[in-house]
Amino acid sequence: MKPTKWWQNTAVYQIYPKSFNDTTGSGTGDLRGITEKLDYLKDLGAGALWLTPVYPSPMVDNGYDISDYTGINPQFGTLADMEELIAEAKRRDIRIVMDLVYNHSSDQHPWFIESKSSRNNAKSDWYIWRDAKPDGSAPTNWRGIFGGSAWTYCKERGQYYLHTFAEAQPDLNWENPEVRAALFAAANFWLDKGVGGFRIDAITYIKKPAVFEDGTPDAADGMVSVHTMTANTPGILDFLHEFRREVFDGHDIFTVGEANGVSVAELPDWVGENGVFSMLFEFAHVLVPYEDGECWSKMLPWKLTKLKGALSASQAGVAKEGWYPIYFENHDRARSVNYFFPKGGDTRLAAKALATVLMTLRGTPFIYEGEELGMTNAKYTDIAQYRDVESLNYYQILLDEGKSQDEALAILAARSRDNSRTPMQWSADENAGFTTGTPWLAPPANYRTINAEAQRADADSVFHFYQTLIRLRKEQPIIQKGDIFFLERENASVIAYERAHAEQKLRVYCNFRAANVPLMEDTLESLADTGWTKLLGNYEGLSAELRPYEVVVLEKD
Repeated sequence: MKPTKWWQNTAVYQIYPKSFNDTTGSGTGDLRGITEKLDYLKDLGAGALWLTPVYPSPMVDNGYDISDYTGINPQFGTLADMEELIAEAKRRDIRIVMDLVYNHSSDQHPWFIESKSSRNNAKSDWYIWRDAKPDGSAPTNWRGIFGGSAWTYCKERGQYYLHTFAEAQPDLNWENPEVRAALFAAANFWLDKGVGGFRIDAITYIKKPAVFEDGTPDAADGMVSVHTMTANTPGILDFLHEFRREVFDGHDIFTVGEANGVSVAELPDWVGENGVFSMLFEFAHVLVPYEDGECWSKMLPWKLTKLKGALSASQAGVAKEGWYPIYFENHDRARSVNYFFPKGGDTRLAAKALATVLMTLRGTPFIYEGEELGMTNAKYTDIAQYRDVESLNYYQILLDEGKSQDEALAILAARSRDNSRTPMQWSADENAGFTTGTPWLAPPANYRTINAEAQRADADSVFHFYQTLIRLRKEQPIIQKGDIFFLERENASVIAYERAHAEQKLRVYCNFRAANVPLMEDTLESLADTGWTKLLGNYEGLSAELRPYEVVVLEKD
């Protein structure tokens, strides 16, 4: 067994700076707000903080449209504020991890402004330009991730440019070595500032096919998803190995790629000693209700066995080589207590159950801000309450498909990215203690009961349960190093697995139903009779069956 690295032995906490803590009364969070809460994060047990983009940006996509890769958005503060955050975090043994958005920039980036000005300027091929079809229409029938055509016409050049995401996010041309060199230099700038790693956004889209052509339509609009046509195109690893050589190698950091489109079988080519990244976010376990990756109107009933299969496959894919980032929430997902337990029930029990799975699988756990409190979806009832560009686009698409306003709003209430972007709930004070001004996005009404202040004072809270799990993970080598074997594979209500290392064994049983559920392969009584003892759980004692949303961890030496 290879010695573990620092990032394999810690918990990563993801911060959405705009919604974390506002120190100025502007209604949006800021870097000083993060620095102000470092002791809270240290107390929780976080060893690294991943910040979603804090660079200058028009904020069309909440910072994922970057206009300067080496600056700080004045909305969040200054470069000096960033340097102070890095230093103060380091003083508490916490690393800062930056978000790199390298598939595309903002259309307000000086590079794009120059590129679109003519067909023969110095940066004319820094982006992806194509002529119209003979009839003047877009070069291909590709649909952008956020809906509508993935192409926008530019009058200055008389050509279309490609944008995998929003119109304001033109795709960079990675085939141009000057583009790659500029992006690598920006990443090295932040390494020189002392950051502890990078999360790399939408990285599977950077390599485009050699020939741009129409695809088979997958919806009534006559278009095909750009994801189908461009994700994980052959040759992409050549770019990424260059990225590793020019930036990552020689630094004590971790890197995690957002890699929608990479199969479990391909994981060894992407992570580990011979791969590119330390870890790779993949999506199978959070896309179980979706048909063909479409996450809005094509939601399907799903079985827990599908979720178990996805988790098991991912764990197996990096069992011998590489490492796995474990997550249930991020800035692009609904809150996990609503997503994985859609029929309702006790969200405190549900949050503790998911926390246990998060912290006891093999890999590095990623906690999203507020997840440690069991924060819930926003439950907005009016489209005017939403801010997310994808949600607003799809609301109109849903209406165009014939859905009523109520039907469309119900879908957004369950799926919108704004569910995870509501302000952090610090206290029962006005605006959840997030700001003294008007928050950019309204907090859920339940902040008066679900908040950090109340939970830190309650020994039985979700927060303290997370604390216990993070501490347990650091103290138990079996959680970091142990093999994993999934149990109860045919049980439609329970996720269960065994961890084994040296002579020690752990078992985790998690009931995803709001009702009592028996085990199929064992009974809790028989396990107790054969030397298994309870280490922790979200109920007192043991019962004959797993109780609603019960999770229990057993150990055996």
